[in-house]
Amino acid sequence: MADKSTIEAIEKLLAESPERSFSESVDLAINLKNLDMSQPKNRVDEEILLPHGRGKDLKIAVFAKGEVGLQAKEAGADRVFSEEELSEIGDDKTLARSIANEFDFFIAEVQYMAQIGKSLGAILGPRGKMPAPLQPGKSVSDLIRSARGSIRIRSKDKKTFHVPVGRRDMDTQKLAENVETVLSRVENSLDKGKHNIKAIYVTTTMGRSVRVL
Repeated sequence: MADKSTIEAIEKLLAESPERSFSESVDLAINLKNLDMSQPKNRVDEEILLPHGRGKDLKIAVFAKGEVGLQAKEAGADRVFSEEELSEIGDDKTLARSIANEFDFFIAEVQYMAQIGKSLGAILGPRGKMPAPLQPGKSVSDLIRSARGSIRIRSKDKKTFHVPVGRRDMDTQKLAENVETVLSRVENSLDKGKHNIKAIYVTTTMGRSVRVL
């Protein structure tokens, strides 16, 4: 059960933000303080499984072959790239950028990770889309299901950054629980916890912001 103040902040946000003709994203704007962000140890880099998902269908691509490729398709992967296709993508930077922009999340059998890092790292890395490695014996279906409900927080060297926590059309209670899951992980990842947080606001794509912390 989410804290009453978190629920009230989301209710206030939704009440005061005009409805749009599309389903807006609900994000957290996180502002940190008293940290030297030039030091990698102070940066936030967390993958978080939201208890109620992101409220949208992610486009997921998988680099795999044989049985794993078939399992990925059955599990709902939007595209499965073969070893030959991976080589073609690596040789065509325009195609690589197009694919990087088209898909939200990538998974790759571990034997392809070195090749992907060499040929696609410069394109996928800055977008925060380097593939999640599928270790031998692990289920690609489980990884796909997890990815659909996960977010990746990367502050890089900035004290202010945004994190998606759901969609406007989600239940308020579920949004609040997603928010508190992220707040807890961010706080636990910081050197001095809550004392390194200046403020956190909840906001919609085109709406206003309401402070939650």
